[in-house]
Amino acid sequence: MPRLNQIIAVEKGVKAKSLRELTDAHHQVQKQPLLSGISRSYQPKDEDGEQLPPESTRVQVKAEEVLRQTAATLTRLFDVTATKDWTNCVARADVTVDGRTLLREVPVTYLLFLEKQLVDLHTFVKKLPVLDAAESWTFDGSSDSWKTDPVRTVKTKKVPFNHVKAEATDKHPAQVEVFYEDVAVGYWTTVKFSGALPARRVNELLDRIDKLQQAVKFAREEANGTEVDERNVGEVVFGYLFG
Repeated sequence: MPRLNQIIAVEKGVKAKSLRELTDAHHQVQKQPLLSGISRSYQPKDEDGEQLPPESTRVQVKAEEVLRQTAATLTRLFDVTATKDWTNCVARADVTVDGRTLLREVPVTYLLFLEKQLVDLHTFVKKLPVLDAAESWTFDGSSDSWKTDPVRTVKTKKVPFNHVKAEATDKHPAQVEVFYEDVAVGYWTTVKFSGALPARRVNELLDRIDKLQQAVKFAREEANGTEVDERNVGEVVFGYLFG
């Protein structure tokens, strides 16, 4: 008996073939000349009148036959899809990480949802802000954030000083040059705070997501190995529709 993964593998091809043949059938029945036929013969009024050969055109497309072909084409699609969907209702597997079963009897459709969500989560976590590695950080419970050790720096102020280049005389005033010098006037004590995460924490989260992604993929493969619940619904549907 085929398994779910085999049905999934052929479903795409069956869909494409059905769509192609349904489109062809639609185009066929829209071509009025192909649906039309004629047969006519000529008889002159007088015995010695001109003789003309009979003319005929065969009907090339019969709508009823197109319906039968369409039903046959879509029956395969309806059966494959029904078989997949009915089997999806019973295809389940456990999600296990490092020997611990996180989720039990998970439907295959939910496993597919989990896979997509975990890809998005991986992208989100990978872009989380990380603490500056150039600083030394400790967690501060009072502010619920990370902080650095206090760093003391000097605050300076430029103070002008006069330098007498030439003393004053009775003929000339003194020549004075003003220059500035940095003088310590106080001290800054700085503590930096951050709401970012240590790189170690981000790497741990990424590792957990990676492990769960693998576990979900394994579970999906296991669920997809379920023997299919074959369904033949197409014949019933088209027996009603076109019967």
